[in-house]
Amino acid sequence: MKIAIIGTGNVGGALATKWAKAGHTLYLGVRNLEEFKGKELLKNPNTTALSIQEAVQIAELILISTPAPMAVEVTQSLGDTTGKIIIDAMNIVMGRGPQGYSNTSKAILDHTQTKDVVKCFNSTGFNNMENPNYNQEALDMFVAGDSERAKKAAIQLAKDAGFAECYNVGGNDKFELMEQFAFFWINLAMFQSYGRNIGFKLLKR
Repeated sequence: MKIAIIGTGNVGGALATKWAKAGHTLYLGVRNLEEFKGKELLKNPNTTALSIQEAVQIAELILISTPAPMAVEVTQSLGDTTGKIIIDAMNIVMGRGPQGYSNTSKAILDHTQTKDVVKCFNSTGFNNMENPNYNQEALDMFVAGDSERAKKAAIQLAKDAGFAECYNVGGNDKFELMEQFAFFWINLAMFQSYGRNIGFKLLKR
């Protein structure tokens, strides 16, 4: 799959590395080709840095993993997204997000052409994306959105990143729930001092 990564920090960098090693073609969409966060990602296989609009134009799928307050600005910078899949990995935390929105995925949908937008890779820390394995078991991932096409792609990419399963949480009406779930992890990891090396696994009986 041809994937554009918009936001090459911790989350974008971890997923770019996993997906490149899984055989996907990665385009890092950056504002400054000479100097950008995550430049070391170019050492990964199948990885190139391009302008944001060039990366989006070539890619089939776009991951947005920038700070949440930039959601509208970043989405508007993508150019024409007709026919593209967008995975939103952002979260509004402590009220810091795009003005007038309670979740970042709705902000994306309101400022782009495609309706194939899902929220995924937002519910755990980047360290768990680098290594989702705990005692010979892999963590699970979760996805929400109306687009079945986008959810199918996100589920495959979650498995390609090493997660055991990626569970369908529901449609666009579950975007806020996904962000609340992310804050639950943040609360445990940061505010309750359990540390970042914790994660979620769905058990069945």
